[in-house]
Amino acid sequence: MKTFVLGGGCFWCLDAVYQKTKGVSSVVSGYTGGHIRNPDYYDVCSGMTGHAEVVAVTFDEDIIPADIILDMFFALHDPTTLNRQGYDVGTQYRSSMFYTTTEEKILFEEAILRNQELWSKPIVTEVSRLPEFYEAESIHQDYYAKFPEQGYCQVIINPKLAKARKYYSSWLRA
Repeated sequence: MKTFVLGGGCFWCLDAVYQKTKGVSSVVSGYTGGHIRNPDYYDVCSGMTGHAEVVAVTFDEDIIPADIILDMFFALHDPTTLNRQGYDVGTQYRSSMFYTTTEEKILFEEAILRNQELWSKPIVTEVSRLPEFYEAESIHQDYYAKFPEQGYCQVIINPKLAKARKYYSSWLRA
C-alpha cells in the first residue's frame, strides 16, 4: 500500500472522488504544511496557520497505478491558481503535494510535467516534504457521503464527480 498526501483546495472534493476510486482503501482528510500544532478546522480556515487542507489517499498499486491517482488529482482541481480553488481563497486551499521519500518527490514532479500540457497556464502546485499530518475532525471525513444534498456538495463537488466519471470511469466504483 502507498499513501499520497495531496491538497487541491477543499479536502471534501478530493475525498469524494478518491472514496469512489478502485484500489483506494482509505482517504483521510487533514491538515499539514503549517506551523501550528494540532490545528482544528477553524484555525486552518483563518489562513493564519500555514496549513493546507489535504487528503491522505492510501491505495494498492496492484489495483490502481500511482500515475492514475496523481493524474486524477490534477484533473480534479485547478493547479494553476495560487492559493485559490474557485470561491475558496487562502493558503489553506493551495495546490500541494507532500512527499515522504525521494521516490515520491520524483513521482510528483513527473506528474506535474506530464499534466502541464493539459493547462495553458503554469502549474503552481507546491511539492514539499511532509511535515506532521493532523487528521481533521470526524465531521470532515467522508463529508460528501454524509451530506450529499448540502449546497457545497451540489454546486462544487458534483461537477468534480462528473468530471472524474467522464475521464476516469474505468477506475471508479459504481
